Amino acid sequence: MRFLRRRTRSFLFAVTLAAAGLAARSGVAAQDRAEHIASHEFDPQITAADFATHVQVLASDAFGGRAPDTDGEEKSVQYVRAMFQQLGLQPGNGDSYFQSVPVVASVLDTGRSRVDVASPHGTRALKLGDEAIVASGAGRPEVSIDRSAIVFAGYGIDAPEQGWNDYAGVDVAGKTVIVLIGAPATFGSVTYYARAAYKFEEAARKGASAAFVVHDARESGYEWSYLKARWSGVQFDLPVKDDPQPTPPLRGWISASAADALFDSAGVRARDLRTQAGKRGFVVQRLGDLKLDATIESSIVEGQSRNVIAKLAGTTHPDEAVVYSAHWDHLGTHADGARKQIFNGAVDNATGVAAVLEIADKYAADEPRPERSIVFLVPTLEESGLLGSKYYTAHPTVPLAKTVADINFDALVAVGPARDFVVVGLGMSELDEWVRPSVARRQRTLVGEARSDKDNFFRSDHLSFARAGVPVLFMRGGTQSTSSRGDAYALWNAYGKRYHTPADRFDPEWDLRGIVEDLDIAYEVGRKLAASREWPNYREGNAFRALRDASRASEATVPHSDSH
Repeated sequence: MRFLRRRTRSFLFAVTLAAAGLAARSGVAAQDRAEHIASHEFDPQITAADFATHVQVLASDAFGGRAPDTDGEEKSVQYVRAMFQQLGLQPGNGDSYFQSVPVVASVLDTGRSRVDVASPHGTRALKLGDEAIVASGAGRPEVSIDRSAIVFAGYGIDAPEQGWNDYAGVDVAGKTVIVLIGAPATFGSVTYYARAAYKFEEAARKGASAAFVVHDARESGYEWSYLKARWSGVQFDLPVKDDPQPTPPLRGWISASAADALFDSAGVRARDLRTQAGKRGFVVQRLGDLKLDATIESSIVEGQSRNVIAKLAGTTHPDEAVVYSAHWDHLGTHADGARKQIFNGAVDNATGVAAVLEIADKYAADEPRPERSIVFLVPTLEESGLLGSKYYTAHPTVPLAKTVADINFDALVAVGPARDFVVVGLGMSELDEWVRPSVARRQRTLVGEARSDKDNFFRSDHLSFARAGVPVLFMRGGTQSTSSRGDAYALWNAYGKRYHTPADRFDPEWDLRGIVEDLDIAYEVGRKLAASREWPNYREGNAFRALRDASRASEATVPHSDSH
């Protein structure tokens, strides 16, 4: 039975490759590689050969860098769908393996946009790009703000579990809020409250018309030049009706020097405001008679892309699920003078998709079947702001209250066998204890990410689940080689130089033994969660715990047919 299944998948694989055009590439070497891949027979267990084959295909030139709304998208989603289908997995979105994701792309018209600050002494125009970086919220073609009172809202945080509310007792509806990046020292080094995205969301929840974050390279991790380049191009959003997080009509960054000048013009010292913002009991401060007048015009294009979803139904609790996720999209193909450069995205994130496919293969073959369902989610538009996973959490195929956890893969670096096992965000949730035994059995040490990588928790699709209260695991493998001949840390650093460049290509010399062991661990953790009746949560004091508590509480109040 297993032999027949492997032979069938080999034939399907050849057909898929031919449809993708991989086997038609010119050159003897390319043809030989294509024929080798097409004849590959997949093993139901997680193997280096299977993993490498998936990466080779997804990161091949034929897929063109897997950009959304290109031929590379069609090849990518059809490849993943074909693999899920061949494994016998059910469509994960009703009777379809696809979930359409609407997207709004906007480009700021700097020539027709302006941001002015009016005071009794006159009007100051903020220089777009140099003093302020702005965007309209959720793809609005035009935003006009007139005489909006400007206030300083400290860090712009409302965290009930921390007993902290910068907005306490103050109505900022219709106002323009200026907030600091980061968070007070009492919040620790890793907190969602420190992120600009959170600050924009919270300002929108409070009814603000505009929100500006004061730039600080050390706190944000980004130089102004990087933000300027990132915000000056196409901005991607979900339509307002589909976005689970609110956005103010106008959002952006203001340079530290421009912010200090505004504070001075309002008769307050910037240093004093920053000191006060870090103290408990801070109160929103009106910045004199400063008011914002702004007109933001953008060109808007609407489109759509696709998530790929499959499901293995649970035997006793099919309405509950553990999710495995990894985004399929990358940066596509770009012109470099007279030639084209393909951003193949082998590590980012063909490796993640290969991980999900390998784990799916093992689930499909192993007996007994899990008691809870397993959802395999391969979302789009991660590179454009986690939009595919954001859309999924707004339109989940399994209710989030009944989603046990998300186990996410993004950029698996082949470092060979390792002594450690990195969980990004270690200590945030009770899922750590589900991972620890599997790691210990392999004589490895469970560790968190390096201090320099603290930002990583907020940069991949698991964040969309966390923002919805679902506990998440973001496992990155090892950084310490077991052999003195290996140098895992150096390999990670070398990948950092290839990240988001055309040099991120598949290397047949990769030592995949460590990744195979990492995926076995991920499989074991999901299997244990699917066999349990427990509902792991975030730890006390974490920003996401209240969201999980509310989600689970709402599920408990919903009447079920089996309760009658």
